[in-house]
Amino acid sequence: MSKEAIILSGGLGTRLRTVVADIPKCMAMVAGKPFLHYVISHLQKQGIEKFTFALGYKHKMIESWLTTQYPNLWMRFSVEEMPLGTGGAIKQACNYFTEENVVVVNGDTLFSIEISKLSEIHSLNEADCTLSLKPMKNFNRYGLVTINPDLSIAAFKEKQYYENGLINGGVYMLNAPKFLKEELPGIFSFEKDYLEKYIDVRRMYGLVQDEYFIDIGIPDDLKKAQLELAGIH
Repeated sequence: MSKEAIILSGGLGTRLRTVVADIPKCMAMVAGKPFLHYVISHLQKQGIEKFTFALGYKHKMIESWLTTQYPNLWMRFSVEEMPLGTGGAIKQACNYFTEENVVVVNGDTLFSIEISKLSEIHSLNEADCTLSLKPMKNFNRYGLVTINPDLSIAAFKEKQYYENGLINGGVYMLNAPKFLKEELPGIFSFEKDYLEKYIDVRRMYGLVQDEYFIDIGIPDDLKKAQLELAGIH
């Protein structure tokens, strides 16, 4: 299993401006701690030992907090000189890796999956990318993901109201060398320009794990996280 992770930590948090100060999304305070704390804590419990933080907006704020709070954490910073999109940020960060497969997560989302299971499916299928999928009911904020019986990704469907279905939980196992060989632009969306574009020509799989999930991208869910994560350290 990979013991290295990329945490995408460059989000601007524009939709949160009404409830938090002008800070990166991952630094929004939740139950007395920046949300990024909970993401790091979960990954450490799952066996991740090396962290690459893909940074952009107000990166020095995040760097300062990390080096102060985690003096013994193995970490490096991949800083965007200009916004690269999720795909560009991952691509830049992948240049640092020596392991073949790397875990990729969003710094503003906590999906408490078992990474060892994700790694197992990824290796078993010799996948280019394996997605963690979360079952959800009555939602319109996320697109829908469908899978075939062999767990390969069948389709990505646009955001609209769905009574139930699977969403992309934003945790990936990615084959870094293969990803770096793709003919992708410098600035691009990982979801739109890689996952959706290459679905039919690359080995992409999905693993359903019905575990705790919270995305603090909007004020209502940030408020929800305050309540639900209050007892977690």
